[in-house]
Amino acid sequence: MALKPTIYKFKIALSDFNHDYYDSLQLTVAQHPSETIERMMARVMAYCIHCAQDAEKLLAFTKGLSSVDEPDIWLKGLDDQLHLWLDVGEPSFERMKKACRLAKETLVYTFNSKSDVWWKQSQALLSTLPISVFQFNWESIQALSTRVSRTTDISLTITGQSMYIVINDEALEMDWLQLQ
Repeated sequence: MALKPTIYKFKIALSDFNHDYYDSLQLTVAQHPSETIERMMARVMAYCIHCAQDAEKLLAFTKGLSSVDEPDIWLKGLDDQLHLWLDVGEPSFERMKKACRLAKETLVYTFNSKSDVWWKQSQALLSTLPISVFQFNWESIQALSTRVSRTTDISLTITGQSMYIVINDEALEMDWLQLQ
């Protein structure tokens, strides 16, 4: 019998000063049985970063780890064209090459303790592709993940390449770095 995903519900008060965007998000996120809580939270944070930029469009979580042919987050137009392919983790060059063919814009958010090693090994090949690569701070992702429950209220303020997060009455700061 296959394991079922764990469902998390997030109520996020989002303030993105970079794009003058302010909204309240109600997200229901499925954590795949083989997915860590840190990876799931990296997906949620990446979604929030791009929510303001793509507010008028159909930004959505996909089946993620359950489907190898889909990114973690995508943006499809009303004509079903793939505008944004967003992967979280350390994807292979072949996967990103395919993503560049399918989508107008391709992004990667790497987040864990081995992302520096992955980047050193992949940088030369990935630099040949028209993609953007970002890195979340691993310690910040871990700190955020320890505060998450199945139903969580988050206040999230984005300015520059930093997030100020209030979760369970505790404040955190999380930065991300653009690698490419």
